[in-house]
Amino acid sequence: MNYYNEIKNELINNEITKKVKDYSKNRSDLTTYYNVGKLLSEAGKHYGEGIIKKFSLKLINEVGKKYNTTTLKRMRQFYHMVEKGAPLGHQLTWSHYRELLPIKDINEIKYYIYISEEQNLTRDELKNKIKSDDYKRLPIEFKNKLISKEKVEIKDFIKNPIVINNTINKEIISEKALQRIIMEDLPSFLKELGNGFTFVENEYKIKLGNSYNYIDLLLYNIEFNCYVVVELKVTELKKEHIGQIEVYMNYIDKNLRKVTQDKTIGIIICRKDNKFIMEYCSDKRILSKEYKLI
Repeated sequence: MNYYNEIKNELINNEITKKVKDYSKNRSDLTTYYNVGKLLSEAGKHYGEGIIKKFSLKLINEVGKKYNTTTLKRMRQFYHMVEKGAPLGHQLTWSHYRELLPIKDINEIKYYIYISEEQNLTRDELKNKIKSDDYKRLPIEFKNKLISKEKVEIKDFIKNPIVINNTINKEIISEKALQRIIMEDLPSFLKELGNGFTFVENEYKIKLGNSYNYIDLLLYNIEFNCYVVVELKVTELKKEHIGQIEVYMNYIDKNLRKVTQDKTIGIIICRKDNKFIMEYCSDKRILSKEYKLI
């Protein structure tokens, strides 16, 4: 087989496809780069590692400057990644996959492909998730569910710790201050929680007996069809925090929840020296997550 001619034809045909059929250029890119990567891998077995440099010099002259040694190596790496089990998601672009190439764990790669498609992430958004160790902060149970393709729950998507961008300073000494920095970048906070979270209101006013109380954040999860009560604490988790959020959850269930909606869940965001430790509550609807200020 003449590996060089095969590679050259693949790349030229892809360039033509991108000019004539703009709607299919992304699919064509990924398919072409996979095929080229496969050919480069096979050629390397026959002629050694130096064949990539040799092919690159010819391709730059005959096809285009962008087909340098680095680009060809990425195509070969892309081929190996797909062969290991990474889905060839056509909603993702070549730029997305380039961000994934340095990752060694195939399950981590699958997760980032999954959320990129689910959340329609741009390349920069995917890059930020990788940079913030999005996958590493997921519960081990969720990782196992992704591998075995089990049904997931709302709690599976919530990272631990939750990363909160601190726009004030490193010392947050009150729940009010913590709430304020969350509200200043609410979209990022909702993405930290996972899929389908939408904002209802902060300082949500409820009447308990003869007095008024205020829920720090009231959210709704569209995918799981339920209200979400979020309480913010700048201390470690205490048992009275659990009792408090249970009262709030019961109030929402009684006064807001419709019969077609699932039961309200609660999330307590607390602080524990920024350690990666999760506290467990007796009520399975209550999730306790730590926050990490950056």
